[in-house]
Amino acid sequence: MKTAVITGAGSGIGQAVAFQQSKEGNHVVILDYSEEAGDETARQIEEDGGKVTVIQCDVSDTESVKKAFGQIEQVDILVNNAGIAAVGNVETCTPEEMDRIYNVNVKGVYHCLHFAIPKMVANGGGSIVNLASIASKVGIQDRFAYSMSKGAAHTMTLSVARDYIDKGIRCNCVCPARVHTPFVDGFLEKNYPEDERKEMFATLSEYQPIGRMGTPTEIADLIGFLCSDKASFITGSAYDIDGGVINLR
Repeated sequence: MKTAVITGAGSGIGQAVAFQQSKEGNHVVILDYSEEAGDETARQIEEDGGKVTVIQCDVSDTESVKKAFGQIEQVDILVNNAGIAAVGNVETCTPEEMDRIYNVNVKGVYHCLHFAIPKMVANGGGSIVNLASIASKVGIQDRFAYSMSKGAAHTMTLSVARDYIDKGIRCNCVCPARVHTPFVDGFLEKNYPEDERKEMFATLSEYQPIGRMGTPTEIADLIGFLCSDKASFITGSAYDIDGGVINLR
């Protein structure tokens, strides 16, 4: 049984990854800022007979991540999923907002890599998947800080893949377009009156040439493949899963 550590697995894509990894027969370790959300994911995994551990963790805090990985004996798979979003261009992005996005989306990935990789090296290897975005590759309006952070996730992927290729560690990232998660629903509820949400949801869906948003399960299935031995010849790659945005728009 492999141990799969997944950050931000209390909801959305991270939760779907946790379910997928459990179905593969792996021991799932959930690192989430919200212990309550992590416990809910764990409850569903346990109901299906899976093995799961929940550790409350703030990925932006060095000591919190160090303490979390100190409780994990073995790391075979790491999925750096935890992240936050931001809207705005370089003029409207405040220094405080820039720091907030950097601390979670960039430093959070660094922290988990920093503390997980020594365990992988000691164990003879492992597989890492970082959550990047189409924003790593194309310009998206009013996503300055977010694009910065996802570009960093992409390049950290390349660096780790290069530095640890001789240690049996593979590192890849996935680049989703818009995925229908609770975040999208919350965004619509916060920013649009009820009678406009349906129309805006359609607009957000149609941004993808395929005509809809992705689902968390679709992203999790790709991540699951990249984490598996079936992908043993794949490292240093950034996989688009975007309904055609990058190549067809």
